[in-house]
Amino acid sequence: GRALPPLAALSQVLRLERSRRTAIVFPLQKLERYLAPGTDTAPFRLFQPGLPALQRAETLFRSDRGHAIDYVSSAVRLNHAPPPALPEVCFIGRSNVGKSSLIRALFSLAPEVEVRVSKTPGHTKKMNFFKVGKYFTLVDMPGYGYRAPQDFVKMVEAYLQERHNLKRTFLLVDGIVGLQKTDHIAVDMLEEFGIPYVMVLTKIDRASRGLLLKNVLEIQEFVKESTQGCFPQLFLVSSVEFSGIHLLRCFVAHVTGNLPTVEAS
Repeated sequence: GRALPPLAALSQVLRLERSRRTAIVFPLQKLERYLAPGTDTAPFRLFQPGLPALQRAETLFRSDRGHAIDYVSSAVRLNHAPPPALPEVCFIGRSNVGKSSLIRALFSLAPEVEVRVSKTPGHTKKMNFFKVGKYFTLVDMPGYGYRAPQDFVKMVEAYLQERHNLKRTFLLVDGIVGLQKTDHIAVDMLEEFGIPYVMVLTKIDRASRGLLLKNVLEIQEFVKESTQGCFPQLFLVSSVEFSGIHLLRCFVAHVTGNLPTVEAS
């Protein structure tokens, strides 16, 4: 198989000195020290699992002989989707937000899993289903906005409304540009359907600290004032540096019911 990227495994991160380690696992906490005095920091630390929970989550994303991680199938309509037998999470976002790169980073400990990453925005035209052993299914949804599939709305709306095993939707937002008009449309759809979701800011390695902090605070304020179904903590990720990947794996494990609650509180 392919060699694992640096820092893909928690054991590699734990060899780093402490501040670098914290920045990789909890990138939001790295930003905390630059906040103005009096800023509410509660949304920065709502999901703060300990090492045992992070390690347990990693085992779910690491394939071995008794635990296969497989691409199952693709579907353009819900009746073509695999049976809803396992807890499910889906990832949606604007074309070119880095969705396939993020999913590839999450699955980097299972290098045999093929997640196609294209330089062309709008490459994903179907719902792609990945089965993680007997634990959960992860769904890569088509991107919205530029070059979105013609029947995107019909496909995604049907999935969100009717997929009863869907535990959480991960809405990806570009960490460099923040919330865009098309993202607001996606938020409105999730709110209207009463779907629990969480926002993930991608490409944080390409945003300056000042810009990232500005976007984080603006989105947190928007989540607090204008949403009901969104988890108050943002998740920051870099698919290049693996910042936030270990924490996001842990949150996926948590929302699919694969971590004891006490570990992930």
